[in-house]
Amino acid sequence: MELIRRVARAVSNVGKDAAEVRGVLEDTQKIVVAQREAMGALSTDLAQVRSAQQAISHSTEQSRNAVSRAAQALEGVGNEVGGIVQTLRLVSDAASEITKIALQTRLVAFNASVEAGRAGEAGKGFGVVADAVKALAGQVENSSKSIMGTVATLDARIEVFSRELRNDPTQTKKSLIHQAFADVQADVGRIAASASQSALTIAALSSRAGELESEVQQAMRSLDTALVCSDRFLKLSEQLIEQIAGSGVEVDDAPYIRAAQAAAGEISALLEQALKTGAIKPAQLFDDNYRPIAGSNPPQHLTGFIDLADRLFPVVQEKLLSLSDKVVYCIAVDRNGYVAAHNKKYCQPQRSGDVIWNTANSRYRRIFNDRTGLASARNQRPFLLQTYRRDMGGGNFVLLKEVAAPIVVNGKHWGGLRLAFNF
Repeated sequence: MELIRRVARAVSNVGKDAAEVRGVLEDTQKIVVAQREAMGALSTDLAQVRSAQQAISHSTEQSRNAVSRAAQALEGVGNEVGGIVQTLRLVSDAASEITKIALQTRLVAFNASVEAGRAGEAGKGFGVVADAVKALAGQVENSSKSIMGTVATLDARIEVFSRELRNDPTQTKKSLIHQAFADVQADVGRIAASASQSALTIAALSSRAGELESEVQQAMRSLDTALVCSDRFLKLSEQLIEQIAGSGVEVDDAPYIRAAQAAAGEISALLEQALKTGAIKPAQLFDDNYRPIAGSNPPQHLTGFIDLADRLFPVVQEKLLSLSDKVVYCIAVDRNGYVAAHNKKYCQPQRSGDVIWNTANSRYRRIFNDRTGLASARNQRPFLLQTYRRDMGGGNFVLLKEVAAPIVVNGKHWGGLRLAFNF
């Protein structure tokens, strides 16, 4: 008998370690899942950045071509302006020739006027004509000189403009216009170079992100395998403890098993009496239409039997808290793990925005459908003994043992009585 008790304690410790390992694996799995999601988001972001870089490269290439075309067009304009300069010089040359002809005409008219004076009365009419020709020649000379001056000024201005427009390779200093085009081309080139370098970097990052994502996926598969193994290990330890406890040997867990079974019987009797007296209808008692309580976090729900549970359950549940200083809680749950009425110390009203405090202190009206919770709620064997980590919020967990006994109402399985205690 003592040997069996020692084996039971050893198996219990093994179960404790297995539960702790499973909990650590679950925590690691959550981290890996978060990493996988983060890597997926990173891959998406990198793809968008790569697309943006490609758009930048395309735009810079278009900009470079546009600047080149503009420079060529400007060169063409410069050549056209140069042609205008040549035309103006022809105009200036023609005006110069007119000036020479006008000067010669004035000399001829002057000589004719002198000869007309010598001729006396016979040459008076001829002299008038000669004077008129001389005056006209003077006007032509003045006009042609004015044209030459204006053309010279215009020629100088257009020549400067033409030099600005032409990209003359013999000039040591580029014109301001072509320098501006060169600066734009240089800037576009730098943008293109940066975009190209960035594209290479993004490609390398994308490749590495893909590798990391594959590694995370492999880690997920390994964790899944480890979790399955830890579940088998934990189940085996729980089954060994149950078999030892069910053998009739008075092991350490026996008092808690008997207390849970007795409390489950009391809850069953209370619910059957409520149905018999009409305090509640079967549809209400087995109601699984859980209605969310607005604003609750973690989520709380209402159902058809909460009023009855608030009246009847505390009498049984609070009594078992005094069974031992190791007892942590005693609750009746329906077949889906719903807790209508928890122990009074865990039935504090929720605080808005304080999910960590709520998780630890507002545990009533909640559904605990985790592995342990559902197994206890749906167990129909005389008892079920489990080891698990209780989530108290904020990353805090408490390692507990729990015994569950079925609650049956008029032959129909309603749920289970869960009694948790420390090691």
